[in-house]
Amino acid sequence: MTVFPLEALPTSRAPIRPIRPAPAQTDRAMSSETALALSGVSLSFGGVAALSDIDLTVRPGEIRAIIGPNGAGKSSLVNVLSGLYRPDRGQIRIGDRSVSSVRASRLASLGIARTFQNLALFRGLSVRDNVAAGLTHRRRATWFGHVLGSPGARRERARDGAEVEEVLAQLHLSAHADRLAGGLPYGLQKRVELARALVARPRVLLLDEPMAGMTAGEKIEMAGFVREARDRLGTTVVLIEHDIGIVMGLSDHVAVLDYGRKIADGTPAEVSADPAVIAAYLGTVPAEAA
Repeated sequence: MTVFPLEALPTSRAPIRPIRPAPAQTDRAMSSETALALSGVSLSFGGVAALSDIDLTVRPGEIRAIIGPNGAGKSSLVNVLSGLYRPDRGQIRIGDRSVSSVRASRLASLGIARTFQNLALFRGLSVRDNVAAGLTHRRRATWFGHVLGSPGARRERARDGAEVEEVLAQLHLSAHADRLAGGLPYGLQKRVELARALVARPRVLLLDEPMAGMTAGEKIEMAGFVREARDRLGTTVVLIEHDIGIVMGLSDHVAVLDYGRKIADGTPAEVSADPAVIAAYLGTVPAEAA
């Protein structure tokens, strides 16, 4: 297994203007010891358990990876966190607020953004317009205000435009800003989706296999962008990714799922040496259980 140390993951090569803190990242919110917490979360489909009594605590500014074999429940967990699934039991908290029953459409206003395992871009829109879609939830000016060019709408358009351009530059997408998203190479499309999630400066960023299908070089570059999002914005990142080498080099802590249960949780070094994790990935039986 190849492990990429954090020092080997690149950051943006171009100088970027300082990015203003996200509105959601207030001193009060970020002073909390917990950015995201799950307690006893369970989910089933037709009597088949997808998640069983999952406990997980993620600290502010942490990159937390969730790994496991196919069918372990990783995507189900992200879908619960992003409001697409409602757990059968358990509690989810973002900072001091319970979000277990909040609709997915409201999560952005709470400072949560996500990317999807399969691309979810507007292929017929430009890269710039796709990224701008990440700010839709916070717009206050009415449609008529934008049509008539009211002062509030003009201020909102200028603010949003500046923030979109910042993120495009940060992810090296400025040169592609006017191209249709659907015409870009796959690796760039994945980067556009990340930009759309980051433009809202989320408190918690959920990444569902953001490097799937990429070349080795593209994966390393994407990992650098994820780390930079944490370093520049203080964003808490929850990451699902199959490339264990990237995961171990990028993450602060790693939780391992197997058949819907958490079987390990710790630093990359601790998890990679855990017999239960080795058994789950290699199909072997730990010596003490033999």
